[in-house]
Amino acid sequence: MPELPDIVVYLEALRERIEGKRLERIRLASPFFLRTFDPPKEEFIGTTLRGISRIGKRLVFEFDDDLFAVIHLMIAGRFRWLGTAAKLPGKLVLAAFDFDDGTLVVTEAGSRKRASLHLARGRSLVQIHDRGGIEPLEATLEDFSAALRSERHTLKRTLTDPRIFSGIGNSYSDEILHSARLSPTQLSTNLDDEEIERLFIATQTTLYEWIERLRKERGGKFPEKVTAFRPEMAVHGKYDQPCPVCQSPVQRIVHADNETNYCTRCQTGGKLLADRALSKLLKNDWPKTLEEMEDLREENSKM
Repeated sequence: MPELPDIVVYLEALRERIEGKRLERIRLASPFFLRTFDPPKEEFIGTTLRGISRIGKRLVFEFDDDLFAVIHLMIAGRFRWLGTAAKLPGKLVLAAFDFDDGTLVVTEAGSRKRASLHLARGRSLVQIHDRGGIEPLEATLEDFSAALRSERHTLKRTLTDPRIFSGIGNSYSDEILHSARLSPTQLSTNLDDEEIERLFIATQTTLYEWIERLRKERGGKFPEKVTAFRPEMAVHGKYDQPCPVCQSPVQRIVHADNETNYCTRCQTGGKLLADRALSKLLKNDWPKTLEEMEDLREENSKM
């Protein structure tokens, strides 16, 4: 899922290309993408795009006549920038927005169509998409601390809860927690002041660093390689690969469609966190440390 750094870079690239431009046509390739019926999309035709902003992981397009379009890319949605009135490229396309000098295309991979477009008349109807989380790059340490302690959850869940923090998802929460040297299963209300400050600094540093990295990567072009798995990441998507700090193999916790990656030596004091599926299967045989895991693997290889 595109998260705060990816959305910021999309936002900048879109402002360069379509802000102040006239919308000529909206082409819907998937009827499920548009989730509202009023105002109709025909009212947007011929209006000028006055501004683009962000609400969490959503992009908000403001047109003339107090008209707004809110796009949430969800997990597999992506933007593409094509030539004027371009032919829609393939089965992944959800919609195309034709401007006077180019076409913005929304695509979504996979069969589960989750990306959405909401059309609204009036800013008050746009604000219903705001889940209420604070902006992590605008927060003070005091703001951050108050939000963190507002509910008792694991740090992983807290960082990715849009009601608490805006724009952070599965990928960057792994990177933030690794940078802060904190366990993803540590409870948010159990941190002392030093740990909270460490997490606050890691959150802002990680997000700023990735925004700058992605800006340099696009180099003025439209971002085409938006992905949750990048070779420069420390732990996310790096299961069983060496941690860049201590060289221990990165571990994981798998839950439903999500995977949490972490380093035992850097984040959990050497403790191997229980993976729900495997630990339930192995029960008392579930290894408690990285060393026990390696011993178990060695035994299995000899069988």
